[in-house]
Amino acid sequence: MPTPPKSRDVRDALVGVGRAVRLVLLLALALVFLIPFYLLVRNGLSSEADITSPGWTFFPGELHWSNVRELFDDPNVPMAHALLNSSLIAVLTTVGTLLLASLAGYGLARIPYAYANVVFYWILGTLMVPAAVTFVPSFVLVSSLGWVSTLRGLVVPTLFSAVAAFIFRQYFLGFPRELEDAARVDGLGYWRTYWRVVVPNSRPVFAAVGTIVFIGAWNSFLWPLVIGQDRDAWTVQVALSTFTTAQTVNLHELFMAAAVSIVPLLVVFLVLQRYIVTGVERTGIDD
Repeated sequence: MPTPPKSRDVRDALVGVGRAVRLVLLLALALVFLIPFYLLVRNGLSSEADITSPGWTFFPGELHWSNVRELFDDPNVPMAHALLNSSLIAVLTTVGTLLLASLAGYGLARIPYAYANVVFYWILGTLMVPAAVTFVPSFVLVSSLGWVSTLRGLVVPTLFSAVAAFIFRQYFLGFPRELEDAARVDGLGYWRTYWRVVVPNSRPVFAAVGTIVFIGAWNSFLWPLVIGQDRDAWTVQVALSTFTTAQTVNLHELFMAAAVSIVPLLVVFLVLQRYIVTGVERTGIDD
């Protein structure tokens, strides 16, 4: 029996209202999430008086673009060098973590041996150990090796990630075995199969995990604060903390530095965003 015209009109109207409501909610949430970015830019281009003024304006009457030059010319905070250090540490940590975690995940998912599941559960068990428990032993070990204020001390202890190994293991469990079987017919072993077949066909999960690791390495504060004791070893997060001291609070430089520090994260996310959702969707929770 065909649907009456009036019923169709009512249904179409309800569908249209539902879409409009969803659009309004999405726009409202987008605005809420953009507020911190707006505050960073607004205050970063303001003077101290504008920031602390009791009367709020959407943007100050005069935009102080000189705050950018002042930030990088500040002799007390080597911001440019801190950005370079954070970039180098984040890239090295991301590459090293992707290599180690993907190899661990592939071995746990594809190489048959008796205690694969036991090793996997032990790796998961490390996630239940608070970072504070291992922080002091890690510092003592790094200090005894003479790695304080060195790139090795900032990067090597953070290379292996149990979360990344877990994600790769779950992803590789669903990887098409036909591709691996074809590689073995051609005489490839586990290593060459991983490098020539698995890695090129797993770009989404590599992009997703790499983005997570990069953001975590870039935002890391406590470990670089303790290990990077020399000014030449400061990262962006450590440099940001120096704008607020017991004696002074340099607000406009603090906001400008925070705005500058998120630019690399935005670039990484925008470049890799099309892979991130695909990588997460393909990572199932299989036994």
